[in-house]
Amino acid sequence: MAEPFHPLRIAGAPISWGVCEVPGWGHVLDTRTVLSEMAALGLTATELGPPGYLPIDPGELRALLDEFGMRAIGGFLAVPLHYQAELALATVQRTAALYAVAGAEVLVLAAATGLAGYDTRPPLTGREWQTLIDTAARARDIAAEHGLRTVLHPHVGTQIETQAEVEHFLADSDLDLCLDTGHLLIGGTSPVRLARRHPDRIGHIHLKDVRSELADEIRGGKLEYSQAVRQGLYVPLGEGDVDIAALVRGMYETGYRGWYVIEQDTALAPTGAADQPRRDTEQSLRRLAGISTALASSGNLVGK
Repeated sequence: MAEPFHPLRIAGAPISWGVCEVPGWGHVLDTRTVLSEMAALGLTATELGPPGYLPIDPGELRALLDEFGMRAIGGFLAVPLHYQAELALATVQRTAALYAVAGAEVLVLAAATGLAGYDTRPPLTGREWQTLIDTAARARDIAAEHGLRTVLHPHVGTQIETQAEVEHFLADSDLDLCLDTGHLLIGGTSPVRLARRHPDRIGHIHLKDVRSELADEIRGGKLEYSQAVRQGLYVPLGEGDVDIAALVRGMYETGYRGWYVIEQDTALAPTGAADQPRRDTEQSLRRLAGISTALASSGNLVGK
């Protein structure tokens, strides 16, 4: 007997509304505006955004999320893992405790460089790489004590960005990955092929669509990541060069039943169009709805 169709679990993220942990990234919309727009689009789950964006008091956080009918599923935490491990782990401890109280389930960990932003990164020594691997494992154990899973997020401008670094991490660590379709493509990894090679190592998914010509300029050192975002690096799902349908179909067929987080990095200008994030997310949701319908009816997806 065929397995019944399981609806895709879709969530949002504040970064799609320009809320980023990088100082000076852009205009930051207030929490109520972001959550109300998510709710108006029908989203009922979200990542929590950068530390301090949503209330750090557990009671206030739960009350705010409940007001908008929103479930917390986890969040992104970028900390240096290759040096001063105890400082990173103290941050993991605080963050995991808050996530757990909020009812979240996943800690999305990135190997930050320790520099501001995501435009430059220094090379690691062999010893620093081993420290990174060991610290990631300790972070996983801390999060597990709070009932959370930990996934490692390959990310532009972090210590795990390129295809070689992703494969090196998979070989040296037993942590699963957050498969971020945009950051992987920019770093030179095909997200669809990575998912096919390592389906059992995908623990969480961030969905982005990317203009490959800008991704090529970032990879070639001609354009900084932050500049590319401002020039329209990310577009609504289905309008860029990531085969989103193939990725979702492939992951569904391998048994993935985790979250698909629409997470399209945006930087807002103070005088820019504040409703653009909502429009882009709405369009991405429509694309995912079409993919889900095709999966439910026949699983025969074509194109993007």
